[in-house]
Amino acid sequence: MLEGDNTVPAMATLIIITGMSGAGKTLAVQSLEDLGFFCVDNLPPVLIPKFAELIEQSNGKIAKVALVIDLRGREFFTALSESLTYVKEHFTMGCEILFLDATDSVLVQRYKESRRRHPLAPEGMPLDGIQLERKMLEELRKSATQLIDTSNLKPGKLKEKIISRFSQLEANSLSVNITSFGFKYGIPIDADLIFDVRFLPNPHYVDHLRPRTGQDSEVYEYVMKWAETQLFLTKLLDMLQFLIPQYHKEGKSQVIIGIGCTGGKHRSVAIAEYLVKMLGSSETENVSVSHRDSDRDRDWH
Repeated sequence: MLEGDNTVPAMATLIIITGMSGAGKTLAVQSLEDLGFFCVDNLPPVLIPKFAELIEQSNGKIAKVALVIDLRGREFFTALSESLTYVKEHFTMGCEILFLDATDSVLVQRYKESRRRHPLAPEGMPLDGIQLERKMLEELRKSATQLIDTSNLKPGKLKEKIISRFSQLEANSLSVNITSFGFKYGIPIDADLIFDVRFLPNPHYVDHLRPRTGQDSEVYEYVMKWAETQLFLTKLLDMLQFLIPQYHKEGKSQVIIGIGCTGGKHRSVAIAEYLVKMLGSSETENVSVSHRDSDRDRDWH
């Protein structure tokens, strides 16, 4: 700060990038670099407090920092929880934990395609290392403030998602993402809330609606015309309008709401589109919608 300058430096932001090996940490680092973050790869957790001290002493010159912590440094990994607790108790900076995850089958496929060996199973099967790593990271995953499931994300979409989420931090807003999905393809592992709409009448059984999605007006209107749909939406909106401000008050920076039907093409998409319109966006919440499975090939009965 220059002499005579009374400007108060913006509060620094520290992001810990961690998660399953092969889930996209390298791409996450590159995405945050594009947002102007100073990034350090594979920093031993015991050094985090010292790094935090350097950030605060910079008087705002280093305001956005991302640190990659993973099992390459597993001999230090048990110190992560203690280091983060120390930072929260002794420094004023905002601290986020970004945990990247993917299903076991997707991670195995990625290892096969890259011909890499899992760091915890250098001589064995990748699945053995993945399962061991998942067990070791279980508690850290529970404490994550940002959780992203990369199982069905192409690199460009993952980068877009990271940039969207972390560009909101400076505005101190809550990011609310409403995601439609198909139960037949699995529940999104990064969802905070899951709602099942398979009880609603299914447009799949109407021949001219089957090829369309819930974003098409005919399908949307079909889903919305039923009395049970309207009653469900009234109750769901009432719940979400209560919960979302509570999440923000508690300090969460993102909430993911999963809306699921059988295939993720009709009912869940229509309900997700309705919710994003009704919840909207404000100074404290940024609401978006995504459809995980609506473009998949649908040949199911």
